[in-house]
Amino acid sequence: MPEAEIGWIAAIIIGGLAGWFAEMFMKSGTGILMNIILGIVGAALANWLLGLFGVALGGWIGYLIAGFIGACIIIFLWRAIRGRTV
Repeated sequence: MPEAEIGWIAAIIIGGLAGWFAEMFMKSGTGILMNIILGIVGAALANWLLGLFGVALGGWIGYLIAGFIGACIIIFLWRAIRGRTV
């Protein structure tokens, strides 16, 4: 069975939602463009990390979950790095 993939426009929309959910969960106060970037990069990061454990998420819901997890990880790491330099 072929794996369900999403297009670029859907990736931007779902990435924006994932980043927004992560922003609300982590209370980071980022803007909409940063939410989209966090969601898309976070989805790629989370899919890679989950792939190391043999977990594969596909489709819209999987991309949203992976984007949320990855964006939360990125926000956490950013806060950890920024906290040490300030």
